[in-house]
Amino acid sequence: MAENKNFVININGDGGVNISEEVVGIIAGLGAVEVDGVESLAGNLTSETISKAGQGKLAKAIRVVDSEPGKISVHMAINMKYGYEIPKVSGMVQEKVKSAVETMTGLEVTAVDIRIATVSVAGNN
Repeated sequence: MAENKNFVININGDGGVNISEEVVGIIAGLGAVEVDGVESLAGNLTSETISKAGQGKLAKAIRVVDSEPGKISVHMAINMKYGYEIPKVSGMVQEKVKSAVETMTGLEVTAVDIRIATVSVAGNN
């Protein structure tokens, strides 16, 4: 997210609405950490710290790529909790992130690519 892109989400006779890549990243990150089995985003970003992290730290965990107008893909790195099925949790993260970003922004999410950065045994139930 180094170049701080903006995405146009609405243009009408009254003007337009743009949303920053950082905001899309925050929405995606918050969606991901809501999934059971996800400890945090890479860089130990939790739901409490994602929106306060700033673009530099958030960029280490989430990258938003636009392929064509109105369509994006999200690439993210997450920290999993030990004992959870990686394919199952990853699938739930993909669904949650896609739904959250599309609902809140109106952008079409064409892909959510996930990298498992680490597995955490701390704080496991």
